[in-house]
Formats: sequence, structure tokens, C-alpha cells
Amino acid sequence: MIRVYLLDDHELVRRGTRDLLESQGDIEVVGESGSAQEAARRIPALRPDVAVLDQRLPDGSGVEVCRHVRSVDPTIAAVILTSYDEDEALFAAIMAGAAGYVLKQVKGNDFVETVRRVAAGQSMLDPAVTAQVLARVREGPPEDSVTKHLTAKQSQVLDLVGEGLTNRQIAERLELAEKTVKNYVSTVLGKLGVESRTQAAIIATRQRESGRRRPGGSSAGR
Repeated sequence: MIRVYLLDDHELVRRGTRDLLESQGDIEVVGESGSAQEAARRIPALRPDVAVLDQRLPDGSGVEVCRHVRSVDPTIAAVILTSYDEDEALFAAIMAGAAGYVLKQVKGNDFVETVRRVAAGQSMLDPAVTAQVLARVREGPPEDSVTKHLTAKQSQVLDLVGEGLTNRQIAERLELAEKTVKNYVSTVLGKLGVESRTQAAIIATRQRESGRRRPGGSSAGR
């Protein structure tokens, strides 16, 4: 039996996915949740073969959960399930260690096959895309485009991360809730395609030193 965990904030989606998978006879859904925090806690404990993770969640992202789960137990394979076809999200998923990236428009049989192949240790990511990602990791993203997808507030948060501020300090500076800042930081890491605050801080420093101006004017409001 292939053990699967489902993460999606829509109950009907989880129920439909569960019914589809368990109707196959060789797949068992061992747990499910609608929040990133709960999934990050339960998945390592349940140790499923495959974790199917919704990309966008109210309290985080599937990529963030994937990164955490893989750091705790790299034997758990992750499939990012999303409604959006975005290059940056795909890059972030690969960097987080996802073995598959599937749009929700996928046919049921194809989705089941993806789960089976990922459980068997295969990657369901296009080799050409993976090669591009590896090249980007080696060469580093172009500094004139790396932050172009950030909103003004996300750029502000990135600048403050670059200054070495903690989430609490950033929250005080921007007059936001600390949890809100945490979500901002997670989103920024995903958009930049990096795994740690240190990597994000390096990008922020390079941007500052290069003198290039980012979209949205991230220096505003200091």
C-alpha cells in the first residue's frame, strides 16, 4: 500500500482527492489537514510515502511545508498541487525538494499515476526544467530580475531581512503582526527561490550594493 497525506484548505477538494486515491486499491490516505502548520507537524509523525501539498494556503504554502518535511525526513516524497502555472513557484518547489509539481486541472488517472511514480522514487518534474533550475542555482539569478515579482511590502520585508532583523523586529518596524511578517518572509523566500533567510539577506545586500532600484520602491517607509 502507498501511504499518502493530503494538505488542502478546501474540504471538498480533500474529500474528492481521498476518494479518487483510495478507489485504486493500492493507495491509503493516512492523514489530511487544511493548514500548513498542522501538516508540518503531522506529516513527519505519520511518515507517509507521499505528501500531496496544496501550494497556496491561508497560513503558508505547500513549498514551505515540503521544505520542512524534507529537512526532517527526506524519505517522504512531496507533490505540489496547485491551480497556478508559475515559473517562480515551480522553481521554489524544486529547490524545496519536491518530486512532483501538478496543476489541479490534471486528469484523475494522470494524478494517480504521478502519486505511484513518486512513491516509487521517480521524479515527475520535466528534466529540461530541472536543468534550468540547476543552472540558476550555479550561476545565481539575474540581479536585475530576481526581485521583480515582489510587491512593495514584500520588498520592504526583504530589505529588513537583509539588515539582519528578526520577524519580531520587522513586525515592530512595519507595525504588523509577527505572524503576518512570518508569512511575508515565507512568500519572499518562495518567490526568490531560496531556502533560508541568509540567502535572502545576501540577495538584499547585493541589490543594495548594486544600486539598482527594485519595483515598488522597497526603501519607502523606512
